[in-house]
Amino acid sequence: MYLLKLLSLFSVVRGYNILVLTLAQYLASIYILASDLPLSGVIFDSKLFMLLTATALTIASGYIINNFYDAEKDLINRPRKTMLDRLVSQQFKLTTYFILNFVAVLCASYVSFRAVLFFSLYIFGIWLYSHRLKKLPFLGNLTSAILTITPFFAVFIYYKNFETVIFVHATFLFLLISMRELIKDLENMKGDLAQGYQTIPIVYGEVASKRFLSLLIVLTIVPIFLLLRHFHIGQMHYYFYLVLVTLAVFLLLLWHSRSKRQYVTLHNILKFIIVLGVFSILLIDIDLVLNRIL
Repeated sequence: MYLLKLLSLFSVVRGYNILVLTLAQYLASIYILASDLPLSGVIFDSKLFMLLTATALTIASGYIINNFYDAEKDLINRPRKTMLDRLVSQQFKLTTYFILNFVAVLCASYVSFRAVLFFSLYIFGIWLYSHRLKKLPFLGNLTSAILTITPFFAVFIYYKNFETVIFVHATFLFLLISMRELIKDLENMKGDLAQGYQTIPIVYGEVASKRFLSLLIVLTIVPIFLLLRHFHIGQMHYYFYLVLVTLAVFLLLLWHSRSKRQYVTLHNILKFIIVLGVFSILLIDIDLVLNRIL
């Protein structure tokens, strides 16, 4: 029974997403943000570790509060997952939510007072999104995308690295996440409609949503072009060429999609692109880590 509850809590906080995010932050630190520092200076940096721990705990608490407010909607959209999530009581989820936020701020205090302010505002922003903003068209999607990429800016600020290439990468990621959020809205229309959520597909319809998605795909070409032509990204260019092909296929599938199952497939394609992008950071300089070790 305890094992099931542990699995339930892991499902609620989406532990796999947090692991991927933490890995992405470490790889970005090693290959992009602090490439001039020794490898050990990044991996064994206690302040960076506490910063990433605070991020992981804050996002875990964010998933919990989002699950808390979306309980009825998720029962319609994802009944099987919701039944697993409900093995943990709502009261326990709320208690865990406050504990995780407290520990996150405590970890941030080890870094600096500014980190405490940053994560306090980040926690508030996640709560405001889950409680109110996510029910609004455009504003909900925009807020979700911003909150998703915010942890990377915490690391940017920590290393005081504000090179143009970083913001181009961030723009690319922001557009991908914006597409994912809109696909999720198309995927969850049934539950959103039942619970009175005013998402883009509910307010403007599926066709308008697909047009907006198509525009986002076109806009994504801009940062890809800049990264390929004007910045040193090593062998990572193979990843961006693959993204262009995948997004072309995605666009074709999008305009032939009608059912929830088809939208889930599109959602999985975007998740694949994002996760693959995390590991493709290694391609920026494949010899970098080996040179540091040697």
